[in-house]
Amino acid sequence: MPRVSQAEALSHRAQITEVSARLFKERGLKGVSVADLMGAAGLTHGGFYGHFESKDALAGAAVARAFEQSTQRWRRRVGAAPDAAAGRAAIVDSFLSPRSVREVGLGCPAVSMASDVAREPAGAAIRGPFIDGLEGLVRILADVQDGPDASARRAAALADYATLAGALLLARATEGSALSTDLLAAARERLLGAPAPRTPVKTRAA
Repeated sequence: MPRVSQAEALSHRAQITEVSARLFKERGLKGVSVADLMGAAGLTHGGFYGHFESKDALAGAAVARAFEQSTQRWRRRVGAAPDAAAGRAAIVDSFLSPRSVREVGLGCPAVSMASDVAREPAGAAIRGPFIDGLEGLVRILADVQDGPDASARRAAALADYATLAGALLLARATEGSALSTDLLAAARERLLGAPAPRTPVKTRAA
């Protein structure tokens, strides 16, 4: 079998990482096997260890990539807003949308992966990228807060993010019910001071 070039190897590693970032969010760390990940990337199972030493190592890379994707989306929303308040509102509206409930694989990794990460030991490969990624999102959110100093803006951002994450997690757990819609609406009103149009959250297809 011909050897792949360095460029091809890097491309394959990126494919595996990209696919894993989505599937780990959708199914959890324990809910997807190496064979599943490699198949979704269009690669053979046997080639996995040429790219990563273990599934845990891949999980760390996938979490870092998932947060990178979220960071890029948040920066685009803030950059397109006319001012900081509008940037904050854009983040809140997108985070608490019915689409965010349905499309777990495209949503924030902190919500979909937090339970898995909490079960991992302190030195697990996934914990560092998770903490760093979450800190990055908090920094973006802090930049669009009102406050007398950086410490106050960070505290406000942490409170905002905790409200966002808790509401989305519970809205997913109650998806298809009126409670799911109520949770999103209540969190948005608490954060922005105005209710959003009450669009029922449709259940994901099986």
